[in-house]
Amino acid sequence: MSAAVSIIVPCYNVAPYLDKCMESLTLQTLGDLEIISVNDGSGDDTPAILRAWAERDGRIRVVDRENGGLSAARNTGMALAGGEYIGFVDPDDYVEHSMYGRLLEKARRSDADVTA
Repeated sequence: MSAAVSIIVPCYNVAPYLDKCMESLTLQTLGDLEIISVNDGSGDDTPAILRAWAERDGRIRVVDRENGGLSAARNTGMALAGGEYIGFVDPDDYVEHSMYGRLLEKARRSDADVTA
């Protein structure tokens, strides 16, 4: 999938937090994004919750891998990302509804590789 922004969410045993995080990502004002959720060998309900979200929203991809830690999960997501820009969100966080739209606009306006 080619998108303006690829958002990578590394997940390991984060079932209690996922719904709020995924809701904040799927409700972004920027529609041109992909959400790559990397299940890093979770032993709780994380995989089932991620799959339910993927069924609801076609922009979400779930990738399963053996537990290798946060950096390995992020690297897995980066290898699959097709976006012009890449963002990272921890699964116990949520983001403001226009965050990625504003960041993309700022990056393109200044022809920046990185923006905050």
